[in-house]
Amino acid sequence: MPPQDSHHPHQYAWTAKAVATSDSSPRGLSEKNKRPTWDQYFDVIAKAVSTRATCPRASVGAVLVDKDNRIVSSGYNGAPPSSPSCFDTACRMENSHCQTATHAEVNAVVFGDRERVRGSRLYLYSSRGDISPCNECQKVLTAAGVSWLR
Repeated sequence: MPPQDSHHPHQYAWTAKAVATSDSSPRGLSEKNKRPTWDQYFDVIAKAVSTRATCPRASVGAVLVDKDNRIVSSGYNGAPPSSPSCFDTACRMENSHCQTATHAEVNAVVFGDRERVRGSRLYLYSSRGDISPCNECQKVLTAAGVSWLR
């Protein structure tokens, strides 16, 4: 598991050993079997997805989850397939946003099954701590029917 970032509000310092020995965490482990809650579980997965990002400015991971707590899709910020990434060239900046990379939220929507994306909820992690979708991503999420932004 990647190291914990102290500036990220949805970060959890649980491991198999910590879960087995701890009675509480910021959002609380479920009492049954001391397992992480669904929110903790998907937050950690979003962070793991972010490690694939190809923009050095921020590593962002998005996970879309359906009503049955099944992962629908995931995405990270990076250049479109077959295009040079920020690591290959440089970030092309416009209005404080990298124009080289497609945002994680958009990738999660684009690579997910349309019917399963509709009604899903978004779990988002950013290495910079800013976990709100930008205006453009918000429009894509709304159009795709993502119903709950965590």
